[in-house]
Amino acid sequence: MTDVIIAGIGQTPVGEHWETSLRNLARQAIEQALDDARGLKPTALFAANVLAPNLSRQAHVGTLLTDFAGLNGIEAATFEAGGASGGTALRQAYLAVKSGLVDVALVVGVEKFTDGIGSDVETATATLGDADYESIHGLTPTVQAALLAQRYHYEYDLPLDGLAGFALVAHAHGASNPNAMYRKAISLEAYQKAETVCDPLNLFDLAPYADGAAALVLTRRELLPRNFDRPLTRIAASASASDTFALHDRSDPLEFRAVRLSVEEALRKASLEREQIDLFEYFDAFSIYAALSLEAAGFARRGEGWKLAATGQIGIKGRIPCATMGGLKARGNPLGATGLYQAVEAVLQLRGEAGANQVAEARIAMIQSLAGPATLAVTHVLERL
Repeated sequence: MTDVIIAGIGQTPVGEHWETSLRNLARQAIEQALDDARGLKPTALFAANVLAPNLSRQAHVGTLLTDFAGLNGIEAATFEAGGASGGTALRQAYLAVKSGLVDVALVVGVEKFTDGIGSDVETATATLGDADYESIHGLTPTVQAALLAQRYHYEYDLPLDGLAGFALVAHAHGASNPNAMYRKAISLEAYQKAETVCDPLNLFDLAPYADGAAALVLTRRELLPRNFDRPLTRIAASASASDTFALHDRSDPLEFRAVRLSVEEALRKASLEREQIDLFEYFDAFSIYAALSLEAAGFARRGEGWKLAATGQIGIKGRIPCATMGGLKARGNPLGATGLYQAVEAVLQLRGEAGANQVAEARIAMIQSLAGPATLAVTHVLERL
């Protein structure tokens, strides 16, 4: 079997980088990853981005970044898959390296929300839905998540503050992540008093869109330089699955089918059981997505995903640690880069370099990126060797 190793990682702090351009933000993460990879030279670049054509007036991001990072001449490609863009780019780079057609792949995700303001940002994010049947009628990603939360409350008699645990865990973990957008724990009382954004979701149920860039260097184990001294982390499995694009076309909107299918396939490829997963970086763009993902991934029964957060089972010292560096909620959601932040954070855990957020004896991590309400799910299993 060919081991695909994550040889280098890099990330910028997530936040509002008003004075830093899209290309400079990406270059910072790229330089960190290449330095971390101990001199490996990329032969291909896989870029993930969603909104640069809308907000930064910049398409063709992959080739732009090879030029600006001083990597002229190598292969370059750009991937857009909504919130799953980072996971998709990582999967494509993994497949290229594993096949032997690419020796060293550089994967970078970047997003620059502050290149747009006000209604421009709302208009851009609305493109993530079905243009003919959802967006044109004013259905935004937040409204879509709120409708799912309303249905969840109705089906399972969820307490009014039943989703609070996800925000509390995320902010508790984000408090000690130097790259997180929000580095402050919150109380249950603060959650309960938070402004309602879209009933029943309040301010703490939504992950903030933000600027950021994250990068990884992948190669085959036999190509690692002799001076490579990092703990080895391999991609044990990669899987992707899709569902209906429009939520209204699903017979059961509370079943994240793509999550279930991608998790089952990833576990099968890695020859693992769920009980062997030491941490799970779910895609908590909205707290309801975290609950539904835990259920679809098989970590909780239907209607009980929220209980894992409410009872502390997803904390760093819990049964299945989640959002260990703050997740999307506290770290922030730089859309096209988010899946790669998840990968970088999982590698830090598996290397034992997560500082105060370290999950004890973490050996196997599962990371998952979603586009929309699990319209697309990309799941990776990472393993410390």
